[in-house]
Amino acid sequence: MGSARENRRRFPPPWTVEVLRDVHRVRDANGVVLANVYSRDDLVDMKWDNYTSYLTSDEARRIALAIARIPTFLNHEPGFPERRTAEGPSTHWRCSHPYHVALQDAYVQENYDDIVECCQLNQVPFDATGEVLDRGGVRWRTYYFKRQFDAIRFWDKFNGQWMFGMRFISPSLPANFPTMKSVNHKGAL
Repeated sequence: MGSARENRRRFPPPWTVEVLRDVHRVRDANGVVLANVYSRDDLVDMKWDNYTSYLTSDEARRIALAIARIPTFLNHEPGFPERRTAEGPSTHWRCSHPYHVALQDAYVQENYDDIVECCQLNQVPFDATGEVLDRGGVRWRTYYFKRQFDAIRFWDKFNGQWMFGMRFISPSLPANFPTMKSVNHKGAL
């Protein structure tokens, strides 16, 4: 088992901090220098009067790490919070597993072309699993998504059922969540 800190960050940040002698350098994923945060620890030992106007290496390190986390703070893909079961985190909600949404079979047969066209317009890739479920005399077709953001938009647009394992659940939609654009057909009212 890893520590709580290891579990919190699964992927390396897109920006990194390089520590040099008196500078903490922030680089993006392409290696471009975004910021240099300078520090002076030697002034404290020399008893300079104005040493408080300079950053210590610890302060510079904290500022550089905060700058490196900016892409994380600007994440434009809001998602549902991770679900937990009695045994621990559910494998269905992990990033390594696809997200499943079920639509009524009759609705899919009547509106399949519109569903495909709307998903293409909004750049939402969806794949049918080929699985058909019977629930209370109603047939459901399941679709899976690699990104939770796309699955939520699809689920919201087509009034689907969110799947948790083999169960249907109804979580609430996150506030201010972007919806999919509708397809406008010529001659439609």
